[in-house]
Amino acid sequence: MAEILSFSKARKAKARADKEQLAAENRVKFGRTKSDKQRETAQQALDARKIDAHLRDTDDTGK
Repeated sequence: MAEILSFSKARKAKARADKEQLAAENRVKFGRTKSDKQRETAQQALDARKIDAHLRDTDDTGK
């Protein structure tokens, strides 16, 4: 004799599995560690300082 299958429980289990798979994909796609984020922020600050160091000072005094 076959097992009795509850369609609502099967549907909910499939939905949970699908959500977990999507969450795993998003963790790979968007997940970055705190140190990665800090390293990127520090690199952006360094790049901005280097660019600012090469800018010419413009005085509006007419010299």
